[in-house]
Amino acid sequence: MSQLFISCAPAMEPLLVDELATLGIPAKPGRGGVRAEATLENAYRICLWSRLASRVLWPLIEGPAQDAEDIYALASQVLWPSHFDVSCRFAVDFTGSNNEIRHTQFGAMKIKDAIVDVFREERGKRPEVDLKQPNIRVNAHLGKQGLAIYLDLAGKPLHQRGYRASAGEAPLKESLAAAILYKLGWHKDESLEYLVDPMCGSGTLVIEAALMRGKRAPGLKRDFAFMNWAKHDPALWNQEVKAAIEAALPIEAKFFGFDSDKKVIEKARNNAKAAGVGRALTFNHQALKDLGDKPGQRGLILCNPPYGERLGDMAEVLYLYRELGVKARNFMGWRLGVYTGAPESLRQLKLLKANQWQLNNGAIECVLASYELDERQGEAKPDTETVQQAVLTGPVEAFANRLKKNIKALEKWAKREGIDAYRLYDADLPEYNAAVDRYGDWIVIQEYAPPKTIEPEKAARRLQDLIVATVAVTGVKADKIAVKTRAKQSGSNQYEKLESRQQYFWVEEYGVRCKVNLFDYLDSGLFLDHRLTRKWVGEMAKGKRFLNLFCYTGTATVHAAKGGAMSTTSVDMSRTYLDWAEANLRGNGFTGREHQLVQANCLDWLNRTQEKFDLVFVDPPTFSNSKRMEGNFDVQRDHVELLERISHLLVPGAVVVFSNNKRHFKLEKETVEALGYQVEDVSKKTLPEDYKRNPHIHVCFKLVFQP
Repeated sequence: MSQLFISCAPAMEPLLVDELATLGIPAKPGRGGVRAEATLENAYRICLWSRLASRVLWPLIEGPAQDAEDIYALASQVLWPSHFDVSCRFAVDFTGSNNEIRHTQFGAMKIKDAIVDVFREERGKRPEVDLKQPNIRVNAHLGKQGLAIYLDLAGKPLHQRGYRASAGEAPLKESLAAAILYKLGWHKDESLEYLVDPMCGSGTLVIEAALMRGKRAPGLKRDFAFMNWAKHDPALWNQEVKAAIEAALPIEAKFFGFDSDKKVIEKARNNAKAAGVGRALTFNHQALKDLGDKPGQRGLILCNPPYGERLGDMAEVLYLYRELGVKARNFMGWRLGVYTGAPESLRQLKLLKANQWQLNNGAIECVLASYELDERQGEAKPDTETVQQAVLTGPVEAFANRLKKNIKALEKWAKREGIDAYRLYDADLPEYNAAVDRYGDWIVIQEYAPPKTIEPEKAARRLQDLIVATVAVTGVKADKIAVKTRAKQSGSNQYEKLESRQQYFWVEEYGVRCKVNLFDYLDSGLFLDHRLTRKWVGEMAKGKRFLNLFCYTGTATVHAAKGGAMSTTSVDMSRTYLDWAEANLRGNGFTGREHQLVQANCLDWLNRTQEKFDLVFVDPPTFSNSKRMEGNFDVQRDHVELLERISHLLVPGAVVVFSNNKRHFKLEKETVEALGYQVEDVSKKTLPEDYKRNPHIHVCFKLVFQP
């Protein structure tokens, strides 16, 4: 008995077996699909009714195949003109491999050659190949048992129902949406009267739920490849279509989709209209925080929140989950389903899980979690409860209290000093090993890499709690929080790009505007611990020729220019940071030849320049092995040589401000003094108020050149 192969996504095979049973079609699960008796009635019914299947494959031939000749010979045994006309355009899909056949394109080509040759022999002419829009699609799979060749009766995958003209950024396939609903019991639990998706995107989950509840056949609004098949029986097909139309039920208006994006809500409405369920579904523009009470006694609240694939988005995603957990308590008596590619975020819901299934979204590993919103979740809190109140309990409360205390101590100071960017928290508590910085209306959380003795899951949980509590305490919107992981850096890693958002804005310090970028790089463009040092440089700069070595984004140069420097020269290897420095100068009104920006290896430039300077700021990296350098630079090993080269550019009485961030750095004082420098350690004097909890953040020396 020949058998259909009905393909589906991994892990959906048991669901598909159950679904086909409801259609009166016994099936057995296999890998990547199920098998059922190959009758036209079965094939038509599956194409018309299956919400889970991807393709319906009609068997043509199978047999042993070791090499290209075997594949060609087996495919040549099929009387292809008995299946489709020479006027039909066709394509061949080939999967699998063996020791001889390693490339699927090669396998597909051998079958194509066989089809063309059979047509030439039988009809005297050949059909054309069309890979994009074929009338007939042939499917072949090479496995351990040999080669199986099928006719793909669906053509386009069955998840393409024909109603989704537009989608959001990360749409769910319709078949995956149906699988989610099946797993949660929507298709058989009639007590679930209502469905609410508070983050509906283009509406796929809501639409599929309505089609399911209204017994609407998902294949009614599309065409199929079997309509071009010579063995197609139009009368039988029309009979199946008529039965499907008659099976449809009225759909009550108990389906609601909400989203914070107006554009995708409009797409959802259009998709619902195209699916024929537009009048029964309500789609509104609404943020999760504005989600109201349940519309009825029993229903399903279901959503597919953002996955937060970029670390910088973690705060927004975690806070969304926490907010969902709070809002879900207004739906007591309902069931909650959350489909996510970030399963570690589910704990932010603070709900007892009833079940969880692995259900991948293509290559993305995802889970579906189910929650019964009943007495096990505890009493629903009064409407006055907010996410802020919900997050500040448990172990994270100590962090929240410390952060509140620091904010109270620093906010007035920062306002008085005229500072927009400053540190709020710096690993004050060992359990929460991170730094929290404020940049105007934005927050940056930098996690310090946890020691190997801490379990990764435990460290991840602590970071999540810290992020959510930071949102609650600071009141900064979650979409204005950047999250980074700060491990020990080597070479130029700290300057490498993390993202490419190109999202810049300005902050002020002591009357100087500084351009920052919180997402694209490990550092923001503004070293906060050197704030007092920059101010001090500006105070010394009047009438001076100023040099900024390893200038980074040139913020010290801007302070010098504002302080009245006669000229400024800024040197760095990076074109990106020199452009940034130019923007900083221009943003503060400084342009012209007196402000030079030089792209060069600082050590090489020192050897060849003939200029003289009265004031130098040098803040070299701890270590650098940039591709633009012949060797490498180590600040502990090479600082004497660096200062010696700088000394050749100095006039008597010139001041060098030398700083770096190497822990346990030791200045070779006697050797440096022998170069003609008077040495004063000003590390404590240059430590800003917000860094006094971390006195070893940098070292800084005032070197007066008196040869």
